[in-house]
Amino acid sequence: MLIEAVYLQYNYDFRDYTGASQKRRVLHALREMGCDSISALQARVMHEPAAFSQLLQYLTIPVTEMFRDPSFFAALREHVVPFLKTYPSLKIWVAGCSTGQEVYSMAIMLREEGLLERSILYATDINPESLETAKRGVFPLDQMQLYTENYQAAGGKRAFSDYYTAAYGGALFDKSLVENVTFADHSLSTDSVFSETHLISCRNVMIYFNKRLQNRVFGLFHESLCHRGFLALGSKESIDFSEYAGQFEPLVKRERIYRKAGA
Repeated sequence: MLIEAVYLQYNYDFRDYTGASQKRRVLHALREMGCDSISALQARVMHEPAAFSQLLQYLTIPVTEMFRDPSFFAALREHVVPFLKTYPSLKIWVAGCSTGQEVYSMAIMLREEGLLERSILYATDINPESLETAKRGVFPLDQMQLYTENYQAAGGKRAFSDYYTAAYGGALFDKSLVENVTFADHSLSTDSVFSETHLISCRNVMIYFNKRLQNRVFGLFHESLCHRGFLALGSKESIDFSEYAGQFEPLVKRERIYRKAGA
């Protein structure tokens, strides 16, 4: 009832998110928001837009880090970048970008490969607070050691500290990394395609969707990709058991990086 009410009033569609993770997040919201029942939470959210914004933070808990799963970025650099270099210009979609660490990682890799200046990146998420954090590009200083280790393991070519300065109590990342990035509110549940995209990266997102929503999203990605474009899911997710399994060819099996099948 709560999820249906959220959809009807705010047009945020969580109806096809998996039951277990959604239940866990709603229970967490109950505790944090001081409500003693889901009915009480629902009444509050329906009457207080600020309470809905708070609930949204719990329903879309951002869990991310820069160069997360370094082997994924190493595989992108080794197996996908050589193809990307053959295009005169690039469109890249980072779907479910959360607070932005994924898109900054992508931008750093593209810069080191000489591709950033001819790339347009779309970084999308449904959580406006996460998108604001991503636009600011300020991340906790105490995360920099982990991010540096990830970057080095992913095949980074410079000192990671070259990309940020300590400021505002955090690490402020070089704004030029996101000059060609459009941060946008986009729902994989309800919104439409980005056309002629060369690479889509969507990691740690599909695990929260049921089969029906996964099929919708794979269809969205298939339609958005250009001829022989690349879909990068990361090792925790797979297209293999979806309706679109036959529409993609595995390029790097372990990292679940696929290429759109030829006509």
